[in-house]
Amino acid sequence: MSGQQQSVPSPFTGLAAATGDAIARGLTRLTGTAIGRYQTAVVRIGFSLTWLLYLLREWPYRQEIYGPDGVWSWDMAHQLIADNHAFSALMWTRSGLWFELVYAAAILASVMLLLGWRTRTASLLFMIGVLSLQNRSVFIGDGGDNVIHLMAIYLVLTRCGQVWSLDSRRRARSTEEDLDDRTGVLLWAVLGAALLPVTGLGLLSWGWAVVFWGFWLCQAAWWAAKRYAPGEPRTVLDIFANLAHNGALLVIIVEVCLIYATAGWYKIQGSRWQDGTALYYPLHLDDFTPWPALSHAMASSGLMVMAIGYGTVIVQVAFPFTLFNRRLKNVLLAVMMIEHASIAIVLGLPFFSLAMITADAVFLPTGFLMWAGDRLVRLVRRRRRQEPTGEPTEKPAVELPGQSSEPEPSNLML
Repeated sequence: MSGQQQSVPSPFTGLAAATGDAIARGLTRLTGTAIGRYQTAVVRIGFSLTWLLYLLREWPYRQEIYGPDGVWSWDMAHQLIADNHAFSALMWTRSGLWFELVYAAAILASVMLLLGWRTRTASLLFMIGVLSLQNRSVFIGDGGDNVIHLMAIYLVLTRCGQVWSLDSRRRARSTEEDLDDRTGVLLWAVLGAALLPVTGLGLLSWGWAVVFWGFWLCQAAWWAAKRYAPGEPRTVLDIFANLAHNGALLVIIVEVCLIYATAGWYKIQGSRWQDGTALYYPLHLDDFTPWPALSHAMASSGLMVMAIGYGTVIVQVAFPFTLFNRRLKNVLLAVMMIEHASIAIVLGLPFFSLAMITADAVFLPTGFLMWAGDRLVRLVRRRRRQEPTGEPTEKPAVELPGQSSEPEPSNLML
């Protein structure tokens, strides 16, 4: 052994370079791709479908719920909105015709967003419809309306039409980028023509005027860059769009986690979920017992009441902490979806359950969503191509609209 002591390499050797590479890769991913394309598509389809079904179900009672002469009067709604500065197009006038137009427009916007036709415009119109109706009668709803309210705002910032939409189908079929988008220009012109009198008459607050006119100008800048500057300006706009999408997706994830965390910890603080009365009493209320025999049978079993009550609290509190373990997260995710489906059947709250299941779907694995979508497309096309005898024809090759040959980037939470 030599007399000189050998130097020990520093454990921090190469740490700066590795950290820099990781940051560079992260920034490239955040700015270069829209993360969770399939998850945001499911959120788009789920919430637009939920809101559409709700509006259709309440069609015979729309006047009593949201009309000018409804239970929550127009004057009371006007006083509340003047205080909280919420947005509602129904408060611009007491005209019954205007109410019918807004209600019909909300249904049309839901269909547009569900199909993914002109998704950027449809998402904004969907948000306007949701806010206009819900802020008109704030005491109507079962909890799921709050989730739809928030998600309608977040969806405006996402690129939720990249897959499973008519927009992605149109892009996939076009051999070259359509520079003469007459339909898009027409929609842009119609929206601008509608905003002018609304703004001029002072029906919009300055904050909402900035939002709507900002969206209108962004659409114009996007079309101009696509037509006249498809190089670096278009790339910069894509970067900003990806940042907005990824940021909105993160907000949606955090929002769902907060919903479950606050609900779970709130249940722990009281005694209603500890002694089972929080579940026992609703099972005996006429408003929440569409199947009285089933509800009474469940309420009569103390073991079942205890298992459902404690299981609900445990799952809600634990779920946000399982996001970094995919297997455990997927198990709890399946449990929560089954729980919400059970709520729809046992307590008669289908729209609340559908809204929560849609919110949960943001955590579904990309591989599962792609597999499910592929199976659904194959099933639909197989049924369409069957011969009158029932024998299927040659099996076609199926490719989902907007699906690329490269796998979706993995995500820790998705």
